[in-house]
Amino acid sequence: MGTEKIRPDQLFGTWRLVSAIAVDKEGKAIRLPYGPEPMGRLVLSESGRMMAVLCDGRVSLPGGEKRAYSSYCGHFRVENDTLVTKVDLALLPERIGGEQRRKLEFRAGKLVLMPPPRPDGECRELFWERSGPE
Repeated sequence: MGTEKIRPDQLFGTWRLVSAIAVDKEGKAIRLPYGPEPMGRLVLSESGRMMAVLCDGRVSLPGGEKRAYSSYCGHFRVENDTLVTKVDLALLPERIGGEQRRKLEFRAGKLVLMPPPRPDGECRELFWERSGPE
């Protein structure tokens, strides 16, 4: 979509996480944030509610490795190319009551969400496709 303004109605529905990548502050690819088999659902409703649940989808993990998991929900709005969620429930208590901001882009038929860079400079891109009946 390039520089076109993203409308909320383009986002309504259920999305399935198909891949997630991360790069360090120099732009070099680093470990996959949700492992080689990422799982996730993103639901954006016409009523303005959203929820996101993401995890490493492997049945078993190599010895000592912790399962990556993230979840939150709340009311959302779209500001130009940014999805802004006022969080009311979350795995991480420090997110509750705050806002989560994710840049939005459509790329090769996928919805791409880009959280702000982490304190160490890591940048992530999460790729979603519409989820049909399962």
